[in-house]
Amino acid sequence: MKSKKEAIGLEGSIWFQKAENRFLGADRIALLEKIDELGSISSAAKAEGISYKTAWHLVNMMNNLSEKPLVERMTGGKGGGGTLLTREGKKIIEQFRVVQEEHRKFLQNLEGRLGDARHLYQFLKRISMKISARNVFSGTVEKVTRGAVNAEVILLLKGETRITSIITIGAVDNLGLKEGMNAYAIIKSSSIIIAQELHDAKLSARNILPGKISKLIEGPVSTEVDLEIGEGNVISAIITHGSSEKLSLKEGDTACAVFKASSVIIGVS
Repeated sequence: MKSKKEAIGLEGSIWFQKAENRFLGADRIALLEKIDELGSISSAAKAEGISYKTAWHLVNMMNNLSEKPLVERMTGGKGGGGTLLTREGKKIIEQFRVVQEEHRKFLQNLEGRLGDARHLYQFLKRISMKISARNVFSGTVEKVTRGAVNAEVILLLKGETRITSIITIGAVDNLGLKEGMNAYAIIKSSSIIIAQELHDAKLSARNILPGKISKLIEGPVSTEVDLEIGEGNVISAIITHGSSEKLSLKEGDTACAVFKASSVIIGVS
C-alpha cells in the first residue's frame, strides 16, 4: 500500500485540459483558491510558499492558456486594489476538485491490481517536462508556409492576436503541424524587446504586439515588464534596469512587445 504522501504525489499529476491544452494542476488550483480567499496575489504567494514573481508568472500563464481569464486585477479602492477570482476561475476550481476526487477513487481501485506503483510513478516523473520560458501561449495554427529549409507558422491566439514563428521543415513534420490544430507558442522573456512610439518605425521583427503595461517589477540589474495584449493574454519581458529608466516605463502605459519569429518555439500536446 502507498503512503499518504505518495498518493498526494500521484494526485499532483492531474492536469486539466481544454482543447488538448494542459494548463492547470493541483499546485495552480491551490494558488487560485488562496487568491480567492485572500484577495491578493502577494498574500496568496506567501501562503503557498512561493515568490511573488512566481505567483504572477503562474497567474499570467493560466490566463493566457484559458479560454476566459481566471484571475482579474482590480485597481483603486480603499486598499489600493486587489486580485479577484472570476466566475470562470471559481468554476474551474469546482470542476478540478470533482476530477481529483474521482482520480483518488481510481487510484484506490488500481492499487489492488498494480500493487506497489512507486516505480511507475518515478518513471512518470522522469519523463515529465517543465520549461524555463516565461511565456507560453495557447492557440490554433492558422497558416503553415513551407520553404526550402524553414517554414513560417502563424498561431492565432484568443482575441485575434497572432504570433509568427520560423522553424525547420523537419520540426513541422515531427510535430505534425497542420492548419486548424492546437499548438503552443513559447518565447523566452529575454528575447522580447519593449518599445514605445513605433507608429512610423520599420522593423524586421515579425512580431510586434501592442498592449498596456500591467505590472513592473524593478530590480537593481533588470526589470520585468508584463504587457497585457488583450483577452487576458499577458507577455513578460526582461529588460535592463537602465532601459526601463530611459523609457520611463509606468504601469498603465501603452507599449509594444517586439520579438523575432526565430525566437518563437512551437510545441504541441
